[in-house]
Amino acid sequence: MRLFVAVNPPAPAKQELVDAVEPLHRLPGADRLRWTETAGWHLTLAFLGEVPADEVPALEHALARVAGEHPKHRLRLSGGGTFGERALWAGVEGEVRALRELAAAVQRALGAEDEERGFHPHLTLARSGTTRSRGPAGPGELRAMADALRGFRGREWRAGRIQLMRSETGYGPARYTAVEGWPLGT
Repeated sequence: MRLFVAVNPPAPAKQELVDAVEPLHRLPGADRLRWTETAGWHLTLAFLGEVPADEVPALEHALARVAGEHPKHRLRLSGGGTFGERALWAGVEGEVRALRELAAAVQRALGAEDEERGFHPHLTLARSGTTRSRGPAGPGELRAMADALRGFRGREWRAGRIQLMRSETGYGPARYTAVEGWPLGT
């Protein structure tokens, strides 16, 4: 199964972002993006890729330990940016250092460290690329959408749990389901 570890923002934080993103759907190039499903919005701490089912219990044990060793922290969804012309994302602010430390600990515990790319906390909103009927978003179109999100600053929320998530891909958008979750320490 294809797995990753994430922090999931609460429903009110997601709804604020839905409201901020809705006008972007009317901007040039929006119809050529593959928009992510709101229900699947998350902050990835570590991507594990394909993991055999018999290895999952060891991952769960390691994640329970890491979660208990790291405190809850306050975050908010804020602003936006792009990864070149490939993806549009919403940013995160608040106790980001605590989130980075949590991500590093999760990656170390699971052997999923990505020194090459590093950890950039974000929530993916849309991806560019060919759809069935249209080509990729044009140059600068994603940047214009990120600029439109510049003033967005959601309400603060408490990150209090990590989750092991399963990713299922195929026709349509990716579907994410929680395998297990653990509360962060106090």
